[in-house]
Amino acid sequence: MESTPSQEILCVEGLEKKFQAREVLRGVDLRVPRGSISTVLGPSGAGKSVLLKCIAGILEPNAGLVSFEGRPLCDPAARADFRSRCGFLFQSNALFDSLTALENVALPLEQTTRLPAREVRERSLSALRRLDIEEFAEHYPGQLSGGMQKRLALARAIVAQPELVLFDEPTAGLDPLRRNAVFAMIAKYQRRFGFTALVVTHDVPEALAASDRVALLEGGRIAFQGTPAEFSSSTNPTVAMFRDSVQALGESLSAIRSEPLQPA
Repeated sequence: MESTPSQEILCVEGLEKKFQAREVLRGVDLRVPRGSISTVLGPSGAGKSVLLKCIAGILEPNAGLVSFEGRPLCDPAARADFRSRCGFLFQSNALFDSLTALENVALPLEQTTRLPAREVRERSLSALRRLDIEEFAEHYPGQLSGGMQKRLALARAIVAQPELVLFDEPTAGLDPLRRNAVFAMIAKYQRRFGFTALVVTHDVPEALAASDRVALLEGGRIAFQGTPAEFSSSTNPTVAMFRDSVQALGESLSAIRSEPLQPA
């Protein structure tokens, strides 16, 4: 069942983005229900990160509209309100190596609020505590494991208690066990803190297991939006090609292996 407007925290309509002559987004329409984990799937180079950065205001779209709680973000007041209520977890974590864990988490509060230093510290320690890494508050990112760095980046993203958190390829470059751990982390803390999560990734099995809604970005447009179950059963050729690529590879390899060996 499609979400009604009152249930949507984020709405993207006809979003376009090009870099010189290269069209990356060609009219993207996307709905993100409040309180959900919504994931945008797509192959590498499909424009998933570009879409997320256009939503976040890091990139300026060439056309289209992004609305947060029904307010178009082309309005400066609405954009400022959105930025104060949205967190962003970058693909590479974007932690500052010269700052401690506590200082990394405190940075958004220092830059976007006028809170006194004592309250900034208390809120930052609370965020670290809630992600179970408070004991590493004085450690530098380079002293932390990859999993703890990811939790630290999430602590920084949620320290201002955002209603929406954007995750840009959070499992890029990770092995299967670590990919599972990251999606489990997102699901765990999304339920604990109650934020809406919008994730972009190309990891299909993990996304289907963790998400409430999925969309497929292909050719600069959204080719599918629905539940994971609807995605898994879809007969849409674009969905099937992306979803069943591993099975297709297996069938191709079986056919190759069944051919007689050619003499050298």
